[in-house]
Amino acid sequence: MTAAAADLTPLIELERLLERYQHLWRGREMAETRADTFPTGFTELDAALPGGGWPRKALLELIVPRWGIGELQLLLPLLATLGKEARWSMWVDPPFIPYAPALAEAGVNLDRTLLVTPRRPATETAWCMEKALSAGTCALVMAWGENLPDRTLRRLQLAAERGGSLGILFRTREHGPSPAAVRIRLEPAGNGLDVEILKARGGLAVKKRLLKLEQSNNTLRGSHHPGQWQNNSA
Repeated sequence: MTAAAADLTPLIELERLLERYQHLWRGREMAETRADTFPTGFTELDAALPGGGWPRKALLELIVPRWGIGELQLLLPLLATLGKEARWSMWVDPPFIPYAPALAEAGVNLDRTLLVTPRRPATETAWCMEKALSAGTCALVMAWGENLPDRTLRRLQLAAERGGSLGILFRTREHGPSPAAVRIRLEPAGNGLDVEILKARGGLAVKKRLLKLEQSNNTLRGSHHPGQWQNNSA
């Protein structure tokens, strides 16, 4: 084991302990304010998350049963908000081509959006995400990846803190305890999503909280909504 890997071992064990016992008090997090978060665009979700929204400098895991259930519509308000900043929003190895016209209609600034397609996704996706998070030039880095070890996730969390960026990792399976600051499972539910908060630093009123988010304008619909993906055959 290298010295760098050995240095991370106590931190990984601590993360596992804190995830198992989420009632443990973290003094550092009690000092965080709403200035440390972005509003999600959904009042009920803001009320459930510590600080009232998505963390500004942390790793967030979104677990979905399959790609294209409406997960991007959950993030459209965030993407629109970040479009007003000088920093970039980066997409690393998305499973389909983002549909630019619908993103622009939703308020996403395409001029500040980067799309990265690694040649070897299995080994380069996490590397790209870590470098982009730590550089501090991206407000948001989203990546789609599976089978990432705890040490890699911990590096991503530390990179987000170091660069003051939000990293969002999409996965289709839950892989045991995670060092991510926020961990959420999504399931399709009619004209919306069931949102189960599995973990949130700062604590929840209960261990798991289930929310049902719906929008009357249908921007949370599933994979055929143009706000998500472009048809590769087009």
